[in-house]
Amino acid sequence: MRRGSLFFHADFRRLWAGDTASQFGTMVGYTAIPLLAVLTLSATPFEMGLLTAAQTLAFLLIGLPAGVWVDRLRRRRVMLTADFTRFALLLSVPLAWWAGVLTFAQLLVVVLCVGVATVFFDVAYQSYLPSLVGRERLLEGNAKLQAVQSVAQVAGPSGAGVLVQLVSAANTVLVTAFGYLASALCLLRIRATEPEPDRSGHARLLPQIAEGLRFVFSDKPLRASVACTATANLFGGAFVAVQVLFFTHTVGLSPAVVGVMLAVGGAGGILGAVFSGALTRRIGHARTIWLIPLLSWPAHLLVPWTGADWRLALAAFGEVVYGFGVIVYNVAQVSYRQAICPDRLLGRMNASVRFLVWGTLPLGGLLGGALGEGLGLRGAVWVAVAGEAAAALWVVCSPLRKMHDLPTVEKAGATAA
Repeated sequence: MRRGSLFFHADFRRLWAGDTASQFGTMVGYTAIPLLAVLTLSATPFEMGLLTAAQTLAFLLIGLPAGVWVDRLRRRRVMLTADFTRFALLLSVPLAWWAGVLTFAQLLVVVLCVGVATVFFDVAYQSYLPSLVGRERLLEGNAKLQAVQSVAQVAGPSGAGVLVQLVSAANTVLVTAFGYLASALCLLRIRATEPEPDRSGHARLLPQIAEGLRFVFSDKPLRASVACTATANLFGGAFVAVQVLFFTHTVGLSPAVVGVMLAVGGAGGILGAVFSGALTRRIGHARTIWLIPLLSWPAHLLVPWTGADWRLALAAFGEVVYGFGVIVYNVAQVSYRQAICPDRLLGRMNASVRFLVWGTLPLGGLLGGALGEGLGLRGAVWVAVAGEAAAALWVVCSPLRKMHDLPTVEKAGATAA
């Protein structure tokens, strides 16, 4: 292992450890909370669509002003506040269940409020990394963080499925709550002094929001990747809204097997995180952003074929290939936008991107619920995965297809500022 690796960067290790705890807790929650709604609260497809929408609705409602506020504050402090808030909110779910007063309405409100805290955490998190490790090590840093997320996607849902069967879904939510608490405790141990935020420029909210949006839309490669991700997330939100119902009601799987099916995509994600750096260097940064989705995302079309027999293996293969492609694509496009953006604009740029690409997720959740009611669960899954595969056309048909690598930081900054 080379000495310059981020493995030897003490503060990055602390950030990495906190991210590990947070990601494992989050992935447990992504399985436990829908199972709690389905198995304990008897949620309908429409209610599951509302629950899925609530997870990311905050990105649509407050995503843009959140970027302005993050640029005005020290980003680690924002992350700590968000982690402690999420811990307290999620702790209320098992407490209400123990008292026999848990309702779907409470679960919906908790998920919505956790989403608000997540908006601030994610915008601050992606803006904090460049100042912590330096822009020259962003690709390595993002690959390591994506590797953690991919491992969590394997272990979290499968572990959650088993825990739900053993100790109930409400008790399993405790794992998610304590994951956020552990993340906060790791962030508290970071010793690096964060630079004072640059508060120069417009003092008013709307001009600062406009500056972030203008940066995103003025860079053609960034604009294409944003459109691609937003479309994939729209149909991905629809898929998430119905997948638990599809696997439990249509396919007839137990909670433990559902957890495994939700986890297998993370196995491909682990491979994607491990090989993303080498792939990007070998085939070129620009080619990675369009070629990998084109080759891997259509594999998700294998999922709606599945049944409670040998076809489960076929669906699992599709999830692995799709998960691989998503992570390689994410590492490449996130590293690009972090590298080209001036530090004073990082919060607003990341918030603008998150608003555009995560703002489609709640719409996708509502779409999935409506499709599930109208077309049936299997029909809804077909539409969702077809939309995910088609999303790659945004980057395939963009100027990225004629490029090998992306512009240098200086050139990109000059064209996008």
